[in-house]
Amino acid sequence: MTKNVRVRFAPSPTGPLHIGGVRTALFNYLFAKKHNGTFILRIEDTDQNRYVEGAEQYIIDALNWCGIPFDEGINKNEKFGPYRQSERKHLYKKYADELIASGNAYYAFDTAETLDFHRTDHEAKGKTFIYNWHNRLKLNNSLSLSAEEVQAKLDAGDEYVIRFKSPQDETLHLTDIIRGDIKIDTNILDDKVLFKSDGMPTYHLANIVDDHLMEITHVIRGEEWLPSLALHYQLYKAFGWETPEFAHLPLILKPTGKGKLSKRDGDKLGFPVFPLLWKDPITNEVSRGYKEDGYFPEAMVNFLAFLGWNPGTEQELFSLDELINAFELERVNKSGARFDPDKIKWFNHHYMQEQHNDELAEAFKNIQPELATIDVNYISIVVGMIKERATFISDFWALSSYFFQAPETYDEKASKKAFKEGTKELLTTVITLINTTEDFSVESLQTAIKGWITSNNIGFGQVMMPLRLALVGELQGPDVFDIMFMIGKVESVKRIEKAVSIL
Repeated sequence: MTKNVRVRFAPSPTGPLHIGGVRTALFNYLFAKKHNGTFILRIEDTDQNRYVEGAEQYIIDALNWCGIPFDEGINKNEKFGPYRQSERKHLYKKYADELIASGNAYYAFDTAETLDFHRTDHEAKGKTFIYNWHNRLKLNNSLSLSAEEVQAKLDAGDEYVIRFKSPQDETLHLTDIIRGDIKIDTNILDDKVLFKSDGMPTYHLANIVDDHLMEITHVIRGEEWLPSLALHYQLYKAFGWETPEFAHLPLILKPTGKGKLSKRDGDKLGFPVFPLLWKDPITNEVSRGYKEDGYFPEAMVNFLAFLGWNPGTEQELFSLDELINAFELERVNKSGARFDPDKIKWFNHHYMQEQHNDELAEAFKNIQPELATIDVNYISIVVGMIKERATFISDFWALSSYFFQAPETYDEKASKKAFKEGTKELLTTVITLINTTEDFSVESLQTAIKGWITSNNIGFGQVMMPLRLALVGELQGPDVFDIMFMIGKVESVKRIEKAVSIL
C-alpha cells in the first residue's frame, strides 16, 4: 500500500458506545496499525438535539480501556482539527454552495406539510414517495422555479434545504473491499438533503467533506451505512475529489442469530453491551459494562476481532500485536456475526490464566473486605492455586475462602458421602500424623499420611474425602496437602477436630 493510510472512527455522542461501535473502532485500529497508518477519532455531533453530556468522554475512555487509543483527534495531534463536527459547521456551507453552482444540488422550499401530503397520497395508492428525478420538476425547488423566484425566497428568509441532484438513467459501479463490486441504478435513489437553512449540514455532506479534508484513505464502517454508499460516491465525484476505499462491516447479531444486537438483548440475557459502566445523566439509569463485570480488555478485543473476521487458521487466541499482523479486511465476512456471551467468557478465562498472580491478588484484595489484613503475597499464592477454575476475579472468593477462614458449614450431600462409620477414628489418626510431622511441608505430609493409608490397606477415599471436607467445607479445591500447608498445622488440626465433633 503506497499511500499513507488514514482511517477514522466517527461516533455520535448520543449515549454510551455500543459493542458494535467498539468492533468498528477495533477494525479501523487494526487496519491502520497493519499499514503503519493513522487512526483518527472524530466526533459527529451535528445533531445537538440528541447530544448526551459525558458521552464523548465515555467514547475516549472506552477506546483507552480497550487498548486501542486514537492517534489523532480531540486534544491529540490536531493536524486537521477541529475534530468535533459542531466546531466545523462554518466549513460546510461553502461546499453546499459549490454543489449548487456546479448543478449537482439545488434549493428545495417544500414545507413539511407538503411533503407529508405527498407521502400520504402515495401510500394510499400503494406507492412510496421518493423525491427525485421523476417528480422534482413538479415540486417547490430551484429546478422548477425561475432564478428570480429562488432569489426572492432566499431574500425573504424562507426555510429551505439543499438537496443532491441524483442523476437519471445511470448505473453506478461501486467497489467495497468486503462486498466486492456493487451496481446501483440511479433511478431508485432519492435526492438526499445535504444542508438545512439553519446552517447545519446533514450527516451525508459533513461526513464527505470531513473525510476529504482529513485525507481519509479508507472508510471502514458498519453495514447500516451501505445504503448511503451510492450518495457518498456521487458526492466525491461531484466535487472532483479522489474517493477513499470503502469497507462495510457485517452486523453483530443477537445470540439467537436473528436481528441486530441491542441493549435489550443484554438486559434480557444478562450480559453487557457496553465496554464501560454507563449512568444516564437524565434518567440515572445504570447500564453494565464489561470492565466493571470483570472482563479483561484483551479478552474483549480478542472476542470482538472474531465477530465477522477470521484469520484463515485454527488459531483463536491472539495478542493485539498478533491481531494487527494477521488482520486483513478481505477476510471480513459479508454475513452477520452472532454474538455469543459464553464465548467471551471463554476468552476471559484464558486471559485470567495469563495475568500475573500478584496483580490478580491486588485486585482480589481490593474487592474482598475479608482480605483487608491479609498479606498480599499469601493471597498471590492462593490465586495461583485456584485461578484455573475462575473466569472472573469475582469468582475467587467462592473458590478460596477456606484459605482465609474456617468453613462455618459443611455441604450436606458431601457429608453423607464422606463421613461413615470409622471416619472419626481415621481422622483422629490423621491429626496424630500431622502433629508428629516435623517440618510440616507438603512432601512430609504426603509421605506420612499416604504411607499410613497404603501400609494399612485403607481406601484413599475413606481418608481424603472427609479430610477435604473438614478443611474446605465441601469436596472441592486444590490438593489437600497444599491446603494444609497454606493454612498451617494448628489451623489444620483445629478444622479436623471441629469436623469430627460436628459430623
